[in-house]
Amino acid sequence: MKKRLSLQAATLTAGLVSSAFPTHTFASKKPAPEKPNIIFIIADDMGYGDLACYGNKVVKTPNIDQLANDGVRFTQAYAGSAISSPSRCCLLTGKNTGHSRIRDNFCKAGGIAGDKNGQPIRRMHLMETDTTLALMLRGAGYHSMLVNKWHVDGFNPNAGPLDRGFDEFKGWLITNLDSNLPYYYPSKRYHNRELIDIPENQNGAQVRHNNDISTDDAVQFINENKQRPFFLYLAYDTPHEPYVIKDKGIYANTNLSETAKTYAALITHMDDNIGRVLSTLEKNGIKDNTVVFFISDNGGAVMAPLKELACNSNLRGLKGNLYEGGIRVPTIVSWPKHFPKGKISNALTYSPDFMPTLAEITGAKTPQNIDGISILPTLKGKNQHSEKRFFYWEFPGQTQAVRWGNWKAIRPKWNDKLELYDLSNDISEKNNVADANPEIVRKIEEYIKTARTESENWPTK
Repeated sequence: MKKRLSLQAATLTAGLVSSAFPTHTFASKKPAPEKPNIIFIIADDMGYGDLACYGNKVVKTPNIDQLANDGVRFTQAYAGSAISSPSRCCLLTGKNTGHSRIRDNFCKAGGIAGDKNGQPIRRMHLMETDTTLALMLRGAGYHSMLVNKWHVDGFNPNAGPLDRGFDEFKGWLITNLDSNLPYYYPSKRYHNRELIDIPENQNGAQVRHNNDISTDDAVQFINENKQRPFFLYLAYDTPHEPYVIKDKGIYANTNLSETAKTYAALITHMDDNIGRVLSTLEKNGIKDNTVVFFISDNGGAVMAPLKELACNSNLRGLKGNLYEGGIRVPTIVSWPKHFPKGKISNALTYSPDFMPTLAEITGAKTPQNIDGISILPTLKGKNQHSEKRFFYWEFPGQTQAVRWGNWKAIRPKWNDKLELYDLSNDISEKNNVADANPEIVRKIEEYIKTARTESENWPTK
């Protein structure tokens, strides 16, 4: 990733005091041993078809597959957006992109100015008034850590994880991309507010891969916090481009293209490291008391070997658009002795649902004005009739999409007519049936009128 920011004072310095949260009124509770630990594992730009347990015939992912065998694997789960920053904002705040603080990677107004690859851009960041998962769980007695990718700081050096509810942070920030360069073999990394050197990766050396570094941080956190309820948000870079890993492993001598070899090796390498995280839970005797989520932030990207490895399966579209390939993502949840093993669920859900679900699991207070609902009944094997819900996505001023039961509507351009697809027999969104179903289109159009509020950072009027 060859990005540089033209920001003054972008580097955070050690010794700064974490921001207070006067606008939040979560009551502090003593940690209770019966509260389950929470781990979110997030892949970056992983397509719906990238995992063996989702049908991939080439890429080997035995540890993630075992996680699916131990829990619930969703076939109709969605990210909050088709790109990174808004997707992570939706996950962290329980709001869809019709209401979330961050609705695209770059904003049209406000925010803070910077540059990307020499081009001037603006980014918006999470505000102190935004309630994050970490803030919510802090109120329920949880100690939290974010590992690796935050990506909702915009260009604001005072909007990092420690400023938005997390107790610990090791990783990289947009405000100082030196903390993640060169990509996958970083020479520097934040430890809380201090930017430290990674000795093995100095002077362009490629010794410690970021998957390994991130997992080392996660394992250390688990070992140090096994006696109290913890929330670990482990956000890998894999398989985001540029695709770099020295050891191609089992793919080195295959007939795959070099891009496909590297891409597959990155995913299997991440899977190996996820195995280390799961083994750490078992070694510490806390596996049964830990809820583990595995998700992707959006679909496979344009640089991925989309056809060669069937990264997005047979879905239309990819990262950056609202067809299924951009937003339908692998989603697995495991909690031994509480959720069924090996369950394949076709219930509809999306990432804003995780906040209220965790509130119900942990006894935390659910924030007001969120778009998600608790899917704990679904995770326990009950039917929540999710097909009755409306799900909404947008890139303001550009495109909109709605899922309602088997129907998927998409507006390719902001003022265009809706396209309509029946996903029960057209998962690849090939046949636009809007003209044959005017009443369905009308109902979805009526819903869209209520689905969003204007944003000062992404004005459409």
